[in-house]
This record gives sequence, structure tokens and C-alpha cells, in this order.
Amino acid sequence: MTWKMNGAIKAILFDKDGTLIDFDRTWSVINRKAASIAAAGDALLTDILLDACGMDPLTGKTRADSMFAAANAGEIARHMVAHGSPVEHEELSRLLDQAFVDGADAAVPICDLDHLMGTLAKAGLPVGIASSDGEASIRRTVEVLGLARHVSFIAGYDSGHGPKPEPGMIHAYAAHLGLSASQIAMVGDNRHDLAMARAAGAGAAIGVLSGTGTHQSLADLADTCIASVADLPGLLAGR
Repeated sequence: MTWKMNGAIKAILFDKDGTLIDFDRTWSVINRKAASIAAAGDALLTDILLDACGMDPLTGKTRADSMFAAANAGEIARHMVAHGSPVEHEELSRLLDQAFVDGADAAVPICDLDHLMGTLAKAGLPVGIASSDGEASIRRTVEVLGLARHVSFIAGYDSGHGPKPEPGMIHAYAAHLGLSASQIAMVGDNRHDLAMARAAGAGAAIGVLSGTGTHQSLADLADTCIASVADLPGLLAGR
């Protein structure tokens, strides 16, 4: 789709994993740990749960729009229980949330995020993060990567705004800034990010191809697709 961001965009809301964070390099180890927890250490069941949730046990690659790519801890736990996990859903949800917080210490950024966000700040564009991860894990990631001075808003699935692809995270960010949703650009690597943008009436839905999504999986929901957030300043140059 040929498209140029217009001057009505006043703020950027990023997804986290696959958008700001290298998904496979960060999450393949975390997701294997999560599956092992759910399998109570059973190696065969661990691989079954990995595959059921969208990660190839051999390559560590995660499929677009799979549970690991798009769902929150509660949804992943429910899916794992349905595929044989002997751990009760509520307890497994709690254990997965903690595993995801612990895993934030090993987050691998997509690019120089400090430079990227500094560039956006100089352009007068505040930055927020909206993720299907839990809020504690997002905050830990921001701390580990030294981005707290740039990020004015954080929303996880458990922050009280509703999960993706519901519109609540974007509406909450707009309210936080005193803007309308039409002044927010949503940037994400998965269909649920862009579907949230559409549901909220966001001013732009920008797909990135650095995560689990592909041009084929994102194109019908995206105003435009870029290789990664590193290309965002170039896109913004035409604002």
C-alpha cells in the first residue's frame, strides 16, 4: 500500500516483542523454559507444548499469529493445559508470568533503541509501549535496556485496559497524552497489534517485518509495512 504518514500523528505506540525486541533471539529460550514448566519437566511433552503454542522445538522459530507470538500468559496457559499440561491453569498463568519477567533480563533489542527513541523525541513524538506481555515484564525490559527516560506509557495485558486486539490500550495511551486515538500511530509485528489499531480508530497502523509477522500476514491490516523500527525515522520524514 502506498502511504505517507500525515501531520496529524502526534505520538507513537510500540508493540514490544518482535517490534522493539528481537523475538526469536529473546524468546526461544524463555518459551522453552515456559513449556518445560508447563510439562512438569517432561521433555516429550515440552516439545509437544512448544509446537502447540507455535514454536518449532528444533529451530526455535515462532509462527506468525501463534499463541507464543500473540497471546498473553493466561491464554498461553489455557492452551497448554488443553494440550496436556498437568499444571492447573491459574497456577500455570502465575508461573508463566514470572518466567516472562525473569526472561526480560536477556532481552535483545532490534536496533539502537535509545537512538531511535531519542530521534522520535526530537521530532516531538512521545513513545509508549503496549504488549501482550505482563506489565511487570515490560517495565523490567525497559529498565534493562535503559529506555525509561523515553517511554511515557506502558500497558500490558494485565494493566486494566483489556487485552489485544481490543482497543483499550490505545485509548488509554491517547487519554494519558490528552490526544485522540486518531493522533496515535500503532507499530507492531503481529495482526493483533494492527487489529487493535483498527478497532481503536488509530491514525496509523504500521507493520514491521522484524518479528513473527510477514508482509502476507500483515498487509491487509497495515497502512504500510517497514523492515523494522530502525526504518521508522525515514518513514516519519515525510510526515
